[in-house]
Amino acid sequence: MRRSLPLLAATGLLALFAAPQAKAQTSANAEICAADDASAYSAEQRIAACTALIDASKDRPDDLVPALVNRGSVYFFVNRMPLAIADLDRAIALDPKNSRAFRERSNSFRTTGRLDRALADANEAVRLDPNDPKAFDNRGNVFNNNRQYDRAIEDYNEAIRLDPGYAQGWRDRGVAYYFKRDYENAIKNYDEAIRLDPTSARAFTNRAAAYKKQGRNDRALVDASEAIRLDPTRPEFFDNRGLSYAENGDYDRAIADYNEAIRIAPQANFLTNRGDAYNKKGDLDRAIADYDRALALNPGFDLAYNNRGAAFRKKGDLERAIADYEQALRINPRMDSAAENLAFVRQERDRRGTLSERLLPTFGCRTAKRAVEKAICSDPDLARLDRQIDDAYKAALARLDRKAVARLREEQRDFNTTRNRSFGRPDYILKRELEQRLLALRGMVARNN
Repeated sequence: MRRSLPLLAATGLLALFAAPQAKAQTSANAEICAADDASAYSAEQRIAACTALIDASKDRPDDLVPALVNRGSVYFFVNRMPLAIADLDRAIALDPKNSRAFRERSNSFRTTGRLDRALADANEAVRLDPNDPKAFDNRGNVFNNNRQYDRAIEDYNEAIRLDPGYAQGWRDRGVAYYFKRDYENAIKNYDEAIRLDPTSARAFTNRAAAYKKQGRNDRALVDASEAIRLDPTRPEFFDNRGLSYAENGDYDRAIADYNEAIRIAPQANFLTNRGDAYNKKGDLDRAIADYDRALALNPGFDLAYNNRGAAFRKKGDLERAIADYEQALRINPRMDSAAENLAFVRQERDRRGTLSERLLPTFGCRTAKRAVEKAICSDPDLARLDRQIDDAYKAALARLDRKAVARLREEQRDFNTTRNRSFGRPDYILKRELEQRLLALRGMVARNN
């Protein structure tokens, strides 16, 4: 009997030491599971900690629900949306008043494009906790994705009112202003977001995009470089800086940034942007190879078809250029640049097919139906003016920014409409009107050289 006492005592001591160790382990898991995306813990560590808590809390909903919500949030962070939604569904079934669970599930639905479900969950999160700035910010993001920018800004306003130090609210409101093309207000919001959180790479890259829209490319490059310094793992940051370098005509630096973006994540838009840089450098075979890869990744990418058409046109392969422009328009019938390019190349092909190229206008005379078109076809001077106007128009398009290009296209449509409608009137002198239009277009080219 005496020999057994020490054994019992030893067993009791083991029990005393085991309980605190298990409690410490549970406490450590709880801390890791609850850590946010900016913490030192990896996503795998956080998922493992949450899973351990979930396995240990099956009979305790008060412990189970937070662990499910936290794990769902991590799954969202690593883009494993089905698992995120499954965890959040379980959490909501156990606790239908958990506002954070609805907010996190709204994020997951929004990311997968299920915007109706995302909005329903966002509304519920706001209803359950109208003092949560993150709930309003999340709903603003849903409205942003729905292109309801004014409603998004209303929610961001409320998020910022509830917490003026909420950097993400300022940043997200900047995005809404950016999409409204109010770049000045977008920059002001990004300024405040950066003041509140100078480590936000996303705020810097967003402000760079707004500066670029304003034509302040040097400022854009500074911000794009800072975003990369803060987070060199994001391929879109390199792509954005590459676009700024390309805007400056520095295609070699642009290509170096596109290379890095493609190395991290080969995406159709990155490949198309690199193809554009090669196109500008005159390296047409490399450009076409990049457009080919882009279309293999995304066969519905209209811009890649349009830009590959431009490369084929430069190589003199007009039939393949026409095929690409036609495909771009099948995908996106509202793509004005593809429509214009298609018209230009068809005219070029028609002119090549005749020995009297110098006498042809920019449209086919055999199919001309309007009286003004027949008049141009019958007069070499008018045909020459028509071709010169076309050349000057294309030269102006190549030198103007996007807003000015849109205005010029509208002006040219108005000119052609007036020409077609006014021809035949005694006071309308076609040659004089063509000469004046040519002078105006050439003046525009000269001013933008």
